[in-house]
Order: sequence, then C-alpha cells, then structure tokens
Amino acid sequence: MLFAHAPAYAAAGFILAAAALAPAPTSARTAYDGNWSVLIVTNSGSCDRAYRYGLSIQNGAVIYEGSAAVNVAGRVSPNGAVSVRVWAGQQGASGSGRLSRNSGSGNWRGTGSMGTCSGVWSAERR
Repeated sequence: MLFAHAPAYAAAGFILAAAALAPAPTSARTAYDGNWSVLIVTNSGSCDRAYRYGLSIQNGAVIYEGSAAVNVAGRVSPNGAVSVRVWAGQQGASGSGRLSRNSGSGNWRGTGSMGTCSGVWSAERR
C-alpha cells in the first residue's frame, strides 16, 4: 500500500481514525452503503506515490475485504463524515473526510518503518 512493506497505509487514506462517530444500529442501512474504489495519494514523506483499493460500507461501517493483512476500523456518519483507522503491526494510519452519494475525498496521515507520510484520498462508488 503506501509504504512498500506496510499495506495498512493505503486503506487508511480513506477512510480511513477510529474517532468517536457514534455507531449506527446494525440494521440501519445508510446512503453510503455499498462498494467504493479509493485512491490514496502521498503528498509528503517517503511512502509510495499512490494506490487504489476497494472498500465497502455496510450499515455505516467501513470494511476492507481484500487479501492484505490489515485491520480497519471506521464509520461514516449520516451526514457523510468519514473517519477510519488502519493498522498492521506497528504501522498505522488514519484518515478523515466526507462522502457524498457517489464520491468523496479527504486527508490521511500515517507512521511506519519509513517515517511519517501524509496525503489525500478520493473515493467513488462502484
């Protein structure tokens, strides 16, 4: 993902800190539920320049179902505010921003074996 050996960073752009957005009831679908393609771009630091990943939102929860060994914790509030934390071992990143019905964008920041990196993310519904 964003660090050559740290797949945790790519998903973090989207999404995505496990900041305290209140969890949605498990049965409540949101306007943001579905599959999303997320582009993570590094603007500062020695991380790889860019990656694209697939994520999904289910009942307001951000979910990564890919093959990389990462943990993702994130939520989308009813107004589209999104906050996500991604980590793998000692490396991690967080991101925040806003989604509309079919797109979104925001910022991310992470720290790992190669130092601190930051950048922006953009998302589009698939």
